[in-house]
Amino acid sequence: MVLFGVIRILLAEDVELLRSALVGLLSLEDDIQVVAELASGALIVPTALEVQPDVAVLDIDLPEVDGLTAAERLRERLPGCRVLILTGLNRPGQLRRALAAQVAGFLPKDVRHAELADAIRTVASGDRVLDPALTAAALEASASPLSQRETMALRLSATGASPGEIAEQLFLTPGTVRNYLTSAATKLDARNRVDAIRIATEAGWI
Repeated sequence: MVLFGVIRILLAEDVELLRSALVGLLSLEDDIQVVAELASGALIVPTALEVQPDVAVLDIDLPEVDGLTAAERLRERLPGCRVLILTGLNRPGQLRRALAAQVAGFLPKDVRHAELADAIRTVASGDRVLDPALTAAALEASASPLSQRETMALRLSATGASPGEIAEQLFLTPGTVRNYLTSAATKLDARNRVDAIRIATEAGWI
């Protein structure tokens, strides 16, 4: 928790133009310092362990490892680092997942610079910032029908991982993984696994 001094920021955004703009705008703040800027979600945890940021500002949709998965890993490896998620899409299920990951902030990408800077200060002080419109949509949306295992299997499948690779990561057999993927598709009334991934992604469940 930062009470005084400069707030150290790790920023992860894969769109270079947007990342550069955010770094430039945040650099105008006397009490905010960007100590790392990344384009890949896979680099978030190792970089955070190296530079020890106070707040990680993460795009939700990053290559290799998405922002929410990175947030979950940061909570385990560097619990003192607060996470603020930026999203370009209004998917209520994403906020539910963000809350489950205990993120400190969840805001749309089109938030004004002054509001983003204030949100960073708020989460650095130990409080939470949630966009009111996204929060209202999340409360009105239905919960995911998928189990935790089905969700994990479908999320990993969405990255292109094979059932065998998913099985290794989840410590399951390939047959069990296939069963989870099949049951997920059935629950989502999907035509196939690809359609199940699309439905779950659009709902913000994976």
